[in-house]
Amino acid sequence: MKEDVVILAHNYVVPELQDIADFVSDSLVLCRRVQEIEKKYILFCGVDFMAETASILNPDKIVLVPDREARCPMAAMLPAEKLKLAKKKYPDAAVVLYVNTLAEAKALADITCTSSNAVEVVKSLDEERILFGPDKNLASYVARNVPEKEIIPIPSDGHCYVHEMFGRLHILKAKQSFPYAEILIHPECRPEVQELAHFICSTEQMVERARKSKKREFIIATEVGLIYRLRREMPNKEFIPALSSAICEPMKMNTLEKVERALKNKDNIVKVERKIAEKARKAIERMLEL
Repeated sequence: MKEDVVILAHNYVVPELQDIADFVSDSLVLCRRVQEIEKKYILFCGVDFMAETASILNPDKIVLVPDREARCPMAAMLPAEKLKLAKKKYPDAAVVLYVNTLAEAKALADITCTSSNAVEVVKSLDEERILFGPDKNLASYVARNVPEKEIIPIPSDGHCYVHEMFGRLHILKAKQSFPYAEILIHPECRPEVQELAHFICSTEQMVERARKSKKREFIIATEVGLIYRLRREMPNKEFIPALSSAICEPMKMNTLEKVERALKNKDNIVKVERKIAEKARKAIERMLEL
């Protein structure tokens, strides 16, 4: 039953799951939330690396997922073996990994980051050379904001297929229709798209910015699931998706029916192997300490 379960949902899942979740947010906030949870079960509506992170930070709790096949394609672009080769090539580099990575890769990292704190994390390190993965666009964003360090994207072509969909024309077309709108763009978008932003934001930063801004209209360049949350929390403002087809299919694999089944059966368990979890936890906790 739900009384011994806390339900976490990422901003990109379908509206009906956002409605029933105890917490809806981005990966950084949810990482913090899971450490505060006292219930026996955590049901994570998101993708594989998110549930792994919840398991890593809560080894004494049982982490459930609605669908074990909901996997992040970008996280899969950086398996542990590929990262090991990069570390051998650049032995003097610190390894900063986006939380959008699998546990086996996090276990090889010095520290993790999210799209909201990547610049802060990189600036905090003493090393001048940084291996940064797996998103090349977030790596580019960090490089522009921390020019004193050498940022090496690993892999060189790592990306989120949803944010890669956005082009300059999508933003400019939306701007034609809404010339006074504030433009909020996710740092996983291409650099030439980021150039058109009033603010480059993680999803949670988009929510915060829209809440405090005096503007009434906002063009949003990220996965469309966030639009539902924005409209629900701020019905007096207008939110325009820059690209209505920007849909993360793995996120949408989480459905109400699958959640009900997971709550009943409690058998879709995510558990990270102990040695990997211990190493990965150090990298995550170092980030959270910032």
